[in-house]
Amino acid sequence: MLVDTHCHVHESTYPHAADQVLQRATDAGVTTMICVGTDDKSSNEAYDFAIAHTGVYCSIGIHPHEVARNTNGGLAELNVHFLGSLISDKFTKGHASKLVAIGEIGLDYFYEHAPRDTQIKVLKEQIQLALEYDLPIIFHVREAFDDFWPIFDSFNGTIKGVLHSFTDSAENMRAAIARGLYIGVNGISTFTKDEAQKEMFASIPVNRLLLETDAPFLTPTPLRGKVNEPAFVRYVADHHATIRGLSTDELAARTTANAHALFALSLNTNS
Repeated sequence: MLVDTHCHVHESTYPHAADQVLQRATDAGVTTMICVGTDDKSSNEAYDFAIAHTGVYCSIGIHPHEVARNTNGGLAELNVHFLGSLISDKFTKGHASKLVAIGEIGLDYFYEHAPRDTQIKVLKEQIQLALEYDLPIIFHVREAFDDFWPIFDSFNGTIKGVLHSFTDSAENMRAAIARGLYIGVNGISTFTKDEAQKEMFASIPVNRLLLETDAPFLTPTPLRGKVNEPAFVRYVADHHATIRGLSTDELAARTTANAHALFALSLNTNS
């Protein structure tokens, strides 16, 4: 059994029918997926999609690309009007929740669609919210680790989470592991030509490895050119099993255990 820990198949712009995507995932042994929000609209869609489908969970938050457009200089819209209501549902109604994380949130200095100071401000606000409700965090960090690590460390080891779509240096990978973070890998790891990246991917400890698709993006080899979907996480699993000398079943079991540990999925297996 496999978990796709990061996808966007819930979004209204996703080109494939949900029932077909979910059936293909099941047929491929992908029994669980986490639909990840990137702004207020996407987060709403992720939550609704998760509620409507067995084995689907959600993460909600504001992506660094979106912070200037959605927050009015702060987290007010998502926090007060939306995120607060979802957290209330999780913590006061006494039923298994579909909300398993805050994310994806972080810093992106590659594109800089929002000013750095705004990205930093909203990142800190969302980290604080995750900590308040004991939720793990799905981080997006691109060319921004010099600012990210001091922010992370200022919370004194209280953060649990994953670096999504990690492609950075082995040094930053080790820094993440030392801080108790998981490393999320996707199709990039199957097609990169960068030798340093290949070595880094192969050296991620299996007990800190999470598999993801980031569907519809980053389709793995050998399906490049197709719209990505959760079923294709099996190709990521095959690749990482091969480079570690493991069977796909063993790699799947260990990464699925990691996903359950971080996101507390075992508490919601019938949801």
